[in-house]
Amino acid sequence: MVPMELSKIIITETSDHQIIVLKERDGQRSFPIVIGLHEAWAIDRAVKGVTTPRPLTHDLIGSIIEGLHAGIIKVVISDLRNNTFFAKIVLQQNGLLVEIDSRPSDAIAVAMQKNTPIFVATKVLEEVCKLESEF
Repeated sequence: MVPMELSKIIITETSDHQIIVLKERDGQRSFPIVIGLHEAWAIDRAVKGVTTPRPLTHDLIGSIIEGLHAGIIKVVISDLRNNTFFAKIVLQQNGLLVEIDSRPSDAIAVAMQKNTPIFVATKVLEEVCKLESEF
């Protein structure tokens, strides 16, 4: 697995498709992921430390995890199939690791709230970088 960091959020309010860019923490490789507007706003709010008067969906997810006495260990972009990314939120509860299937946008939104490490599977990074270089 390769450590990544969020390097860019591109929000275009007139489009349903937003873009986040993940960059290799100790390298040069990066790639975009197309996400929805609400998820982009959630990520942007978390990065900027903006709170809302009432919990929104990703706040609720974080609160549920805390309420269950679990912690988010990491987020992993685990697969790429038919141009769709797949992710896992890895939790630790009572000494056990639990993997939760997630869309990357939701996993990253939750990760940004808790300053959680983001990883991408090596095979996914190699594939997406190969695809990018073909253009």
